[in-house]
Formats: sequence, C-alpha cells, structure tokens
Amino acid sequence: MGRWTPLAGGVSSDLWRVDLPARRRSLCVKRALARLRVAADWQAPVSRNAYEWAWMRFASRHRPDSVPELLAHDPEAGLFAMAYLPPDRHPMWKAQLLNGEVATETAEAVGELLGALHAASASDPALAAEFATDDNFHALRIEPYLLATAAAHPALGDVLQDLAARTAATRLTLVHGDVSPKNILVGPKGPVFLDAECAWYGDPAFDLAFCVNHLLLKSLAVPDRRTDLAHSAHALAEHYVRQVDWEPRATLEARAASLLPALLLARVDGKSPVEYLTADHQRQFVRTTASSLLRKPADTVAETVDAWTAALAGHHPTR
Repeated sequence: MGRWTPLAGGVSSDLWRVDLPARRRSLCVKRALARLRVAADWQAPVSRNAYEWAWMRFASRHRPDSVPELLAHDPEAGLFAMAYLPPDRHPMWKAQLLNGEVATETAEAVGELLGALHAASASDPALAAEFATDDNFHALRIEPYLLATAAAHPALGDVLQDLAARTAATRLTLVHGDVSPKNILVGPKGPVFLDAECAWYGDPAFDLAFCVNHLLLKSLAVPDRRTDLAHSAHALAEHYVRQVDWEPRATLEARAASLLPALLLARVDGKSPVEYLTADHQRQFVRTTASSLLRKPADTVAETVDAWTAALAGHHPTR
C-alpha cells in the first residue's frame, strides 16, 4: 500500500506524499477541497481538480519539463497522482525569495515559460471549449480577489468591478490562474508549475499580473533585496512579452498593468491575504500605493513596477 504522509497543501487541496518502497519511488496525490482553508467563507467546485489535470496534460505536451510527470487521474474521486519532486532538487521559488535568494534568471525563465504556454494555446477553439470554466474562475479568482476587494473599498468599487467584468469577458489563451512563487519549483531543467486548478480559457494578462504582484509584495517582506526583486519583476515581464504574438503587446501590457494594483490590494483586503505582511504599516503601504495606481493606471507592467519602487523609496515606517 505504501506510506502516506500529509504535505502542506495550501488552502485549496489535500496533498499526500506516497512512498512505494517496492517500486523505489514516491508520488504525490492531490484532492480538491470544497471549502478552502481561509478565514472567509470561500467555497469552490471540486471539479476544478479535473481541469488542473487537463491543464497539466496540455503543458506536458508543449513543455514536458514544466510540470511533474503525470501518473493517474480519478475524476469521480476528485484526485490525481503525479511524481513527487524532492525539495532538495526542486526548491519552491517562494521559499527562495523569502530567504533572500533572488535570482533574476529564475524570473526570466518563468516569464518565458508562461508566455510560451500562452502562445501555444492562443486561438484554439478546442481548448476554449475544454476550459470554458467561467464558474470555477469566478469562484476562485474574480469573486475572492476583485469583487471582495471592491466590497472592502467602496470608493474603488467601480474600478474593481470594471476590471472584474473585463477580465471575465476576455478569452484569448489558456490561463493557469495561480502563477505564484508558491506554485513554482526551481528545477534543474527550469521552472516547474504546480496547482493549475484555476485553469480557464481567458485573459493571459491575469497570469502575468498575478505573478509580478508577488514579487512586488515580497519587496516589503525582504527589504534588503528590493532592488533585486524589482529587477526580477522587470525581467519576468520582459521575457513574457517577447512571446506575445496573439494580440498587440501594448494591449496585453495595458490590461496587465491595470490588473496589477488590483491584485496587490486584493492580497491585503481580499479573501486570501498574504501571510507574510504582518505589520500594519506594510498593509497600509499596499493600500495607499495600489489605490493610487488603480485611479491612474500605468500603460505597462514596467511602469507599474517603477511606480511601486519609487513609492517604496519614500516609505519610512515608524517602528
């Protein structure tokens, strides 16, 4: 039967490491939860497990090293099995960043990979039909991030609701939906993406903004690496945009630049706040800076990163 060991699975799923001594290998089994482990009431359909499996199959066809080896899927039980990737050879990018290990080449590789997967899925009617997961994406992203934040900030409600509506109506590529450093392993052959249960045929700008967002937030948690984190944010966006061939690059960048401050604000006042911004002055800085950028968004991700960096330079919290 093997030995089953629970793993830290985040807020949305149960994860187990299964060691099979007879076969001299280990695998990982993942099962989606109906109610997510957050303080707010946040429920989502467990059918997302099947879409995650389908996204990983898509990624493995185009970039085999970008996901773990896929082993088995039980859609009725809402679980699947994949190869277990040991952390000594596949460290989590988030852990590296919070430990001050900021390598620009990792950000470059993430941006290139994400852009390549988006390009491979663009203008594909079969994928659009397979991943017509509007309800899932609304429950997992639109409502808890954009609409919940709109409710928390009535003065910005119209802006955030417009962003939610635009995002929901844009269908251009296959979107991962959770491109976060906690879901990216830094492997010997490049980045490995995990946790694609938000997969949706929709707006690729969401993935770009979602990932850059985390690099900016971590500049508050790891202040002595702010310059390197800003360089990484620039590098990720630059290498991503080089892959964009399905629409004008400026059009995509403008959508990502307007979404970025909304996601910054959502990680403080939405349903899934980041756990590492523990001080009031950190959260207030995010609110002030993101609100300003929402009222007057930049045209590009790079300009948004620069505005965030400039605001940080003038941020001198009292302790």
